[in-house]
Amino acid sequence: MNIRDEGAVRAAKENGMADEPLLSVEGLAVDFATMDGVVHAVEGVDLEIRPGETVAIVGESGSGKSTTAMAIIGLLAGGGKVAAGSIKLDGRDISRASESELRTIRGRDIGLVPQDPMSNLNPVAKIGTQVAETLLAHGLATRQNVQAKVVEALTAAGLPDPERRAKQYPHEFSGGMRQRALIAIGLACKPRLLIADEPTSALDVTVQQTILDQIGEMTRELGTAVLLITHDLGLAAERAERVIVMHRGKVVEQGPARQILEDPQHPYTQSLVKAAPSVAVARLRPEAFVRGASTGSASQSAPGSLSSSKGNIVEIENLTKVYPVRGKHEDFVAVDDVSLAIPRGETVAIVGESGSGKTTTARMLLKVIEPTSGLIRYEGKDISTLSRAETKDFRQRVQPIFQDPYSSLNPMFTIERLIAEPLEFYKRGSGADRRTRVRQLLDDVALPQSMLRRYPSELSGGQRQRVAIARALALSPDLIVCDEPVSALDVLVQDQILRLLGDLQREYGLSYLFISHDLAVVRLISDYVCVMKDGKLVEAASSEEIFTNPRDPYTRRLLASIPGNELNIAS
Repeated sequence: MNIRDEGAVRAAKENGMADEPLLSVEGLAVDFATMDGVVHAVEGVDLEIRPGETVAIVGESGSGKSTTAMAIIGLLAGGGKVAAGSIKLDGRDISRASESELRTIRGRDIGLVPQDPMSNLNPVAKIGTQVAETLLAHGLATRQNVQAKVVEALTAAGLPDPERRAKQYPHEFSGGMRQRALIAIGLACKPRLLIADEPTSALDVTVQQTILDQIGEMTRELGTAVLLITHDLGLAAERAERVIVMHRGKVVEQGPARQILEDPQHPYTQSLVKAAPSVAVARLRPEAFVRGASTGSASQSAPGSLSSSKGNIVEIENLTKVYPVRGKHEDFVAVDDVSLAIPRGETVAIVGESGSGKTTTARMLLKVIEPTSGLIRYEGKDISTLSRAETKDFRQRVQPIFQDPYSSLNPMFTIERLIAEPLEFYKRGSGADRRTRVRQLLDDVALPQSMLRRYPSELSGGQRQRVAIARALALSPDLIVCDEPVSALDVLVQDQILRLLGDLQREYGLSYLFISHDLAVVRLISDYVCVMKDGKLVEAASSEEIFTNPRDPYTRRLLASIPGNELNIAS
């Protein structure tokens, strides 16, 4: 099921509703005042969205796609202003509307599903309260019936047991459930236009499909138009009628979705399409890995069955993590009897839906949490027996790259201090040596030297993630545990980072444990793939075997859920 519904669009046209655009943006320019002067973030953008239509804006981080969306809804960050052009909603220019007028428009006329559900939900307010605020602010509910309206909105967004969920806090929800809560808030007032800003970028493919189907179902029923902001070209092709490509604040190409992606005309669009990962493409590095794969259930395979002639840097045997659940007689088994190995100098990927146990496994390897039972050996030594000094050494040899670039960086530190921090902690080199190393790392992750004095809040999500990667590389570790390291990145930067990780692996013999929900990325980066479901390994084999001959039905379902998989995207 897609967001777009050609029947709904056709019906709108027949009724004369789609002859005139619902939203018309002409010559839009957005400037930001910074300490270094005025930054022209968006220049001369033109776009139209008709009732019931879905339009996708694609482009790399910093291209201006989210800035364009925030200008439309009047939520530009501090220092930002519409410098030129018009934004017309039903023919009325709202680009210079007052704040009180914009408050009326937001929610009722234009809804928003923002990118990061954890930072866009109030952590100290119950989910139901946050939905109720929107309804009450626009006079669409009274104190007497607001709870019923909240339950109705959460039900429409696909949240199970909405009465109970309304009384819970965001931290009690999974990522997919938090995203559904944001959808409920964004569509609670039944707006005519919904701006969905990277609504599924951090979600696994099956949850992503469910969320997008949910948005599609709700917007079809309401006749809502959708402006979809995404860096996923397959997603744009599958879910939108038209695609707008932005680069450095300008629109460089726009047209029918399939036409743009199957026959791109502009060089930038061609580079985007070329950089998009695909499960049809084999291992990124030239010596594409093809080996015999394990047979049968991975959970029954012998420990180290994924070993290579180079030996294993990590061996995990019968690993289990159990959490007691308050008020229940049964405990929650997050990881259930998992055995696998990470060959030296190679990449093992763990894939699976949210809650499958893949991140819990990674956190136990990092010694962030302790296993309930089982064994983890690093370089042949049980990490549970490490002394304090050995643990300190272990932590500089095994480095993490976390998923969320918003919460993994100290907002009070400059970029230079963030990257230099591990070097200072381990007393690596002199101050001058550390400054040189920081600049080298910035080059490695394709960030300009001008970023050194900036703070995380001044960077895009993709830029923040590159800083996190640079920090993980600072100590030249032997093993890097990558927990969704490119999920927040656009395809061009993602391609750069994946190639960087491959180059570093070849140059320094690095080993990777790569956690990801993006199977196309896993195809490019991994030598071996382990598929987890409900805490268990259901299949483990070489990447080639998993992607060309998946044995388990669950693995086949994951592969079938990849957006745009059936499209003939240009290569």
